[in-house]
Amino acid sequence: FRGNTRVEEACEMYTRAANMFKIAKNWSAAGNAFCQAAKLHMQLQSKHDSATSFVDAGNAYKKADPQEAINCLNAAIDIYTDMGRFTIAAKHHITIAEIYEAELVDIEKAIAHYEQAADYYKGEESNRQVVFYVQAVLGANKCLLKVAAYAAQLEQYQKAIEIYEQVGTNTMDNPLLKYSAKEYFFKAALCHFIVDELNAKLALEKYEEMFPAFTDSRECKLLKKLLEAHEEQNSEAYTEAV
Repeated sequence: FRGNTRVEEACEMYTRAANMFKIAKNWSAAGNAFCQAAKLHMQLQSKHDSATSFVDAGNAYKKADPQEAINCLNAAIDIYTDMGRFTIAAKHHITIAEIYEAELVDIEKAIAHYEQAADYYKGEESNRQVVFYVQAVLGANKCLLKVAAYAAQLEQYQKAIEIYEQVGTNTMDNPLLKYSAKEYFFKAALCHFIVDELNAKLALEKYEEMFPAFTDSRECKLLKKLLEAHEEQNSEAYTEAV
């Protein structure tokens, strides 16, 4: 190639080819063409266009080659983080986590990407614009709750408890989010219950003191019935409460 004009033309041709491959449902070829476009955009110092092409490549590869999709999305994430676009990078970490969940069934790696996404969202919580702040909080919470659910599934109960308590505490004082706090305290108490009945009782008292609205919730009433039935070794009362 001589000069930027020819490189730009090559980018356009690769992109057109990629879109034609998409129409033909030839996902690997589409992903490859988008990748070539991404590399040429980087040669032109066009970071945003390069990242966009890597994302397009990742989305195409998702239908044919999950590992190659992850490689492309990681390449896009590197560019976005270098540009300081952490919210967009977080969204792509979530996409990678979902690929590990659904396609590659690697829960540990899915957890790692959800945690990274949560960290990026937390970094954006200092934004003073209300809309961006709420989006950052919701994004971080969504990722952390995924991590907590998997931690509980892997019997890492202490990790799950810490996350559920953290998210519950963060949401209970927020007028827009406080109604979901009872669910997080409920799940934290359930994890306590699995480990130790006394800890569950103490945790329940703590949550009621921190968040008085929790006391009248169905979740709290259920937990009290379960703890009472468990203490009395009354399986019928336990089953009836559930």
